[in-house]
Amino acid sequence: MRLPTRLLRRKLSSHKGDFGHIFILGGSSVFSGAAVLCAQAVMRSGSGLVTLGIPKSLNSAIIKIKPKEAMILPLAETSSGTLSLSGFKKLEDFIKKTDVLVIGPGLTQNKSTQNLIHKVIRKLKKPAVIDADGLNALVGHLDLLRRTPNTVHRFILTPHPGEMARLLGVSVKKIQNNRPGIAKKFASDYKLTLVLKGHNTLVVDYQGGFYINRTGNPGMATAGSGDVLSGMIAAFLGQGLDSFEAAKYAVYLHGLAGDLAAKKKTQISLIASDVIESIPEAVKKCS
Repeated sequence: MRLPTRLLRRKLSSHKGDFGHIFILGGSSVFSGAAVLCAQAVMRSGSGLVTLGIPKSLNSAIIKIKPKEAMILPLAETSSGTLSLSGFKKLEDFIKKTDVLVIGPGLTQNKSTQNLIHKVIRKLKKPAVIDADGLNALVGHLDLLRRTPNTVHRFILTPHPGEMARLLGVSVKKIQNNRPGIAKKFASDYKLTLVLKGHNTLVVDYQGGFYINRTGNPGMATAGSGDVLSGMIAAFLGQGLDSFEAAKYAVYLHGLAGDLAAKKKTQISLIASDVIESIPEAVKKCS
């Protein structure tokens, strides 16, 4: 699959603002690495700017492991070291300066954190990729996806089968027995783009877009792989692709990078960072 020209060719007069400012709402004292992996994937996938919105106590720790190119927005936190609803105003003001959000990597299911996620979704008017604990916050609250003012830039949700089952209140077996049908209905019901991960990941959108991915391997079933994918999707959104195209190309490239990494490291030894390291080679193969 060849990547779109707008991702591959850049004008000589280009500046970093032309390629999207991605804001990642993520991290906690327990899961600090997820947001960092997401940020690394964002940068390797072509974004001009990336900022991590993290609990303020993580600031010094994240600085040591984040990409040097990434910026940090320290936010109010709970006593458990997770993002707090009390940080919403600062968050809301900063979001206005960005182009695309990733909501979820490492957030945890803390109640105050989930209330913050709910408020962000209710107010958001920009493209957003919702993954991991961003999805968990929507369990029992799917109506938020309909009530959002975000009518131009629809959400992209990226659940694995377990997360999809929780969202719908059904068994994983039921999801796996009818992946295309369930994905199409969900995307249509909530007018969004759905990336249903797994073997032959599906990308479905409410306007009829449908894609079955053939890249990727079992070695990618490892911690952080989903964080990498959500970062790649956000990066492509920030560079001007629509929701379906951003998800489709990111899913393909993510799988291809995983295949290239597996050839070097083996499937058994593959980790999410290996996938990120293979993104440039995957881009070359799709150019």
